[in-house]
Amino acid sequence: MKLRDKKPALILIDIQQGLSVNHEKYWGGNRNNQNAEVLCGKLLDKWRTLSLPLFHVRHSSTNPESKLHPSNKGIAFNKHVLPAENEPVITKHVNSGFIGTDLQEQLDQLHIKTLVLVGLTTNHCVSATTRMASDLGFETYVIADATATFDREGVNGETFDAELVHSVTLASLNEEFATVWDSHKLLAEL
Repeated sequence: MKLRDKKPALILIDIQQGLSVNHEKYWGGNRNNQNAEVLCGKLLDKWRTLSLPLFHVRHSSTNPESKLHPSNKGIAFNKHVLPAENEPVITKHVNSGFIGTDLQEQLDQLHIKTLVLVGLTTNHCVSATTRMASDLGFETYVIADATATFDREGVNGETFDAELVHSVTLASLNEEFATVWDSHKLLAEL
């Protein structure tokens, strides 16, 4: 059985201008997978071609200083993943795409049981949404090269490289909360 036979929904998480490489210093610097938005756009095009369900999730920060606050142009979607007029947009204010939104209700109404997650950032909103999707009983896939993150400062002031943070986050999700694939594997399975 091909993955597309399961009617998987593509969940595009926080692929917004404020999280682009243009703002990487704000988020910790050294963003990995700098081509992630382009790849997410290619996956979005494939979903549209196959007429599979998809959802755009955007973060709307309550912090007026945030690049993702509604008063900042960074809240806008990245040009590679602009929603079409008929595509659902879910707005969240916390890390998980399920908290304070109707995402689960919309998925349930469409009888969707399988999710493919892409977006930003691997260790925050992608991870939180993946974990909750798993806890809610969804068969969940995370696409490693269509996610990205930034360097993180440790509790003792040390710097953890973005690629390390990304890899450890994906390792923590894989085989427990989700199946982690790259985009080549995903496209082969569709």
